[in-house]
Amino acid sequence: MDAAPTPVKEFAVAVFYTYDKLALQAGIVLVLAVFAAFIGVLAMRRLWYGLAGVAVFGTIGVLASATRPSATWAYPLPTVAGALAAVGLLALLRRTLPRRAAVSAQDLGDDTGPDADVAAQGTHTPVQGASSPSSDAGISVLDGAGRPPGRRRFLALAVGAIGAAAVAVPGGRRLWAQRVAAARAAVVLPPPSSPAAPLLAKVSVGVPGVEPFVTRTADFYRIDTALTVPQMEPKDWRLRVHGRVKRPLTLTYEQLLARPMVERYITLACVSNEVGGELVGNARWLGVPIKDLLDEVEPDDSADQVVSRSVDGYTAGTPTAALRDGRDALLAVGMNGEPLPVEHGFPVRMVVPGLYGYVSATKWLTELELSRFSDFSAYWVRRDYAALAPVKTQSRIDTPAAGKRLEQGLVMVAGVAWAQHRGVSAVEVRVDDGPWQQAQLAAVPSVDTWRQWRWPWQATPGEHRLQVRATDNTGQVQTGQVHEPLPDGATGRHTIKVTVA
Repeated sequence: MDAAPTPVKEFAVAVFYTYDKLALQAGIVLVLAVFAAFIGVLAMRRLWYGLAGVAVFGTIGVLASATRPSATWAYPLPTVAGALAAVGLLALLRRTLPRRAAVSAQDLGDDTGPDADVAAQGTHTPVQGASSPSSDAGISVLDGAGRPPGRRRFLALAVGAIGAAAVAVPGGRRLWAQRVAAARAAVVLPPPSSPAAPLLAKVSVGVPGVEPFVTRTADFYRIDTALTVPQMEPKDWRLRVHGRVKRPLTLTYEQLLARPMVERYITLACVSNEVGGELVGNARWLGVPIKDLLDEVEPDDSADQVVSRSVDGYTAGTPTAALRDGRDALLAVGMNGEPLPVEHGFPVRMVVPGLYGYVSATKWLTELELSRFSDFSAYWVRRDYAALAPVKTQSRIDTPAAGKRLEQGLVMVAGVAWAQHRGVSAVEVRVDDGPWQQAQLAAVPSVDTWRQWRWPWQATPGEHRLQVRATDNTGQVQTGQVHEPLPDGATGRHTIKVTVA
């Protein structure tokens, strides 16, 4: 993933969307299977050919694991253990090959194959009722099912090895995940010293089909670079705040929970979200203001970037000014009234309103380094994304759904709009190329959340095109110019087509 060129990454996201990691993992399994079959064929000719193939793949695995940003001496050990197991299994499987295969190997010039001496002796006594082996002299004895005993042992060993791997690999991960889940369940979040304002019924426009103001945790989008979700117990968590600071700081999870907590509703959005896409969500977050930590460590005036690092080595670069300008930038420990879900960054993640997640929302956070943009480029910046990424003003039609057939008469068009840390002041809808019509807006607790809207439409028969645009509190109207997400977020206006009977 780290070595993939940006066009490849963009292709994967465009084709597989949020299933890109699943597609990659399926591809890995396919490559492993093909390579393993290739090694097996080579081992039929010479055992050391197969062993060399295992060594090549093992070396790749060791290099991949050892070069991870967070790698320790233990990272390559699973690969080494797997390669050694593969060597032993390959040799053992080869010893159980059917005699016919051994003869074939001998014919190819390998006189070191299993049972080579026996196979070279020629014919043997067949099992009663079996066909004459005179034309297949290498197969000497058949079992009750008409198979050579060697093949039966081979299949039993191969199936057993596959079964052991299928149980051991996910089993080990599952045991560790259960341990982390138990540690998460034991966490008691402190009450916020600054709670979120109570939500009023007016945050909803009351139209079925519109995304709820607070996104259910289970429905909240997840975008990150982790192939497998990092698992970390709170007792092992540490946060280092260092770099261009006067007073470096290290915190444990218990020390972080002991600090004054702030609770806020904040909408997050992914830079990969297409116009009208679903990679955006609103949640109630609980955490420690990042500004307080930065004030304590006293950053150098030249430190214009805060580099956040995940336990798996992922990096994001956030403007220092954005973390100290008074916005509710948090080291979040809670989401919607519960400890962070593991897949959303447990034990601790960053939440910064107004910036796309790739520059501000690092999950499984372990480090904050005060740096400069001129000194360090974070993960996605090295992959051609912009270093500065304020969220663009966007709006979306949630209902009616695109392509839906409607009855003529009153139809409620509704959806959400967002412009985090600026706020949405107006939403307009138009039908076909008609005039823009003002929509009704729901209330919001702050400028850091999305806003629901609705517009009543007297639908007339025919095919129609509905389009929406928003205006933020600075007076900036959502642009109609279409642009892809790379390098700093998609632009354009969400447009759908419907048919009215």
